[in-house]
Amino acid sequence: MSAAYKEDEEDWLTVCLKYLLFVFNFLFWVGGAAVLGVGVWTMVEKSNYLSLLASSTFAVSAYILILAGSLVVVTGFLGCCAVIREQRSCLSMYFFLLLLIFLIELVAGVLAYVYYQRLSDELKEHLNQTMTENYAQQGKETITAAVDRLQQDFKCCGSNNSQDWMLSVYIRSEESGNRVVPDSCCKTITPDCGRRDHPSNVYKVEGGCITKLEQFLADHLLVIGAVGIGVACLQGDCSRFLQT
Repeated sequence: MSAAYKEDEEDWLTVCLKYLLFVFNFLFWVGGAAVLGVGVWTMVEKSNYLSLLASSTFAVSAYILILAGSLVVVTGFLGCCAVIREQRSCLSMYFFLLLLIFLIELVAGVLAYVYYQRLSDELKEHLNQTMTENYAQQGKETITAAVDRLQQDFKCCGSNNSQDWMLSVYIRSEESGNRVVPDSCCKTITPDCGRRDHPSNVYKVEGGCITKLEQFLADHLLVIGAVGIGVACLQGDCSRFLQT
């Protein structure tokens, strides 16, 4: 009688453990979907401005999150198979991948926070130079398009102000057609509208495009960092709980 009771108890514990693993695997999938979504959203939404950054850390952080999120999909299926088949080898691989993904997400989060601290200095040091030296130059079409979109999206003109364009290689060349700012500085873009640098015609934003871009990138670096570190810690806690 005691042997039968013990066997029933073991069967009950096995069933409970299976359901518990399924629940944690679902939470793991949800966390991975959040990581993958933030990574893809970052690259799709901000890819236009990446050419204006001197460092590739912002893009690397997003790519790492995409990698981690993709691994979650594979690991999630492996976890389900391990639970259904009750294979120790699959479970061992499952927990190994959990640890790997935890480390990857942690790295992405840390990179985002480290870059967040350096963002302001990098923009102040490089953005004005990038805009004035590369705008409308041969072979720099990506930067030109990024600057035009930056000025239109954030309704700004120049790195610090519209006067920055007076030192631009493009504005000082004959190709500018006597423009004093690029046409993308204009509130309403019309042919040659950049010839008139007047508040009624071009954007005059205090702090220029640096302030706008810095705030924009800083907000999203915080999202990347919070998602990467937060989900990594949650998955790490789940993994340790399941192994006990």
